[in-house]
Amino acid sequence: MNRPRLLLSPGKEKALQRRHPWIFSGAVRRIEGSPEAGDIVDVCRADGSWMASGHFQDDSIICKVLSFDTPDVDPDTHPEFWRERVDRAVDYRRRLGFFDDGHTNVFRLVHAEGDFLPGLVADYYNGVLVLQAHSIGMHRAFPLLVDLFRERLNLSSVFDKSSATLPGGCEDGYLFGDEPQEWTISENGIKMCINFFEGQKTGFFVDQRENRQLVGSLSRGQRVLNCFGYTGGFSLAALRGGAEYVETVDISKKAIELCQRNVEINCGSEAPHKGVAADVLRYLDTAADNFDLIILDPPAFAKNHRSLQQGLRGYRNINQKAMEKIRPGGLLFTFSCSQAVSQTEFQTMCFTAAANARRRVRIVRRLPHAMDHPVSLYHPEGEYLKGLLLYVE
Repeated sequence: MNRPRLLLSPGKEKALQRRHPWIFSGAVRRIEGSPEAGDIVDVCRADGSWMASGHFQDDSIICKVLSFDTPDVDPDTHPEFWRERVDRAVDYRRRLGFFDDGHTNVFRLVHAEGDFLPGLVADYYNGVLVLQAHSIGMHRAFPLLVDLFRERLNLSSVFDKSSATLPGGCEDGYLFGDEPQEWTISENGIKMCINFFEGQKTGFFVDQRENRQLVGSLSRGQRVLNCFGYTGGFSLAALRGGAEYVETVDISKKAIELCQRNVEINCGSEAPHKGVAADVLRYLDTAADNFDLIILDPPAFAKNHRSLQQGLRGYRNINQKAMEKIRPGGLLFTFSCSQAVSQTEFQTMCFTAAANARRRVRIVRRLPHAMDHPVSLYHPEGEYLKGLLLYVE
């Protein structure tokens, strides 16, 4: 097998020996051959002995490792490697009952490194599978992956949602099957309309399912403010849970319009809900201070470690404003989906926000992503979602 090799500098093989799936460019002493983005390369010790194989990319993470056990990972010549990985991902969700849940038909089917397929996210939406590539190499494998998923699942369509995540971009669109503009799913018995072309992420934030259920269980008789509310997942859970009043705020007018449609589908046109298209930070400056439960689920303020401090300031500002507004005895659900922000940094940020707001605050519960988002023990960075449920006096 004659393909490009990445030779590590002496002493830089330790992370790879611990089976961490990322090779950083600074660890590579020499590149043999002329790999292009997306090519499969071998990663070798300084003495040339093989350690792993993975996808090459011209970035700070120069290789995402597919295998530490065999170099035979090319989808064109060794489809059985990919079949085994797909089978494991599907079997994991079957074991946890996701395919048999009569109230929920949307969940994550592949969680990148958590399913040992770095660079791939696959979300299942009631018979439609949405694939999202975070590396060119994984995007090249889509034809084989579509065939493998169709072998295991009864799919009506497969959609490629990689335009925002793939270096260099691509066209979003259907790879197989029917081509609906919108699709209806059910989460915990709540119906939601999904627009795969215009929706964020793969169309919906499937990682918050269990946290939305918790919001619903704590909303009876409460006035609820859902910030960065998108199409209303948390808002619908609160309304279904018996909230007295719910307000959804998002900067996207289209998201608020779809949120209002979802409210009407589930709760009728007279539901105690108001949608507001506005910048959340500015809105919080003038919002009423009569909310009993506030949800802060913003986009990633810190995309990488270079923007970490700026991102933490953004999280602190919105959390401080929410703590200043919430009623005594209120519950604050606050989240960060920034992989660059650690759990410790997120909690320290909340401490600073509470001190600045001069409120007594207790941690009720830590809020991770749902269990269809497994995290590899070898890749703790996969635990990207950090959340806290706070009791604010």
